[in-house]
Amino acid sequence: MKKALFVAGLDFSINDDDLKQIFAEYGTVESAKVIMDRETGRSRGFGFVDMSSNEDAANCVQNLNDATVKNRQLVVKFKEDKPANDRRQGGFNKRW
Repeated sequence: MKKALFVAGLDFSINDDDLKQIFAEYGTVESAKVIMDRETGRSRGFGFVDMSSNEDAANCVQNLNDATVKNRQLVVKFKEDKPANDRRQGGFNKRW
């Protein structure tokens, strides 16, 4: 079972391969993705990493949260699932 991590505080020069290398020191990385701005094509300074196990993910959180990479302090935590979009609560998707 793989465990997803949220990573913030990334230097804007870090790409997917760099992110994978940073996390590979602490476990087996299934995938690593830096989120890019659609309009500018530049990094938004955060991304997601999927580790192969909960143990590897926990090891990454323990060792990389608050770590400094390229003069930036990382925030590494377990990714939280987005709540399901409930159309009954009104808002833009409200149906009459």
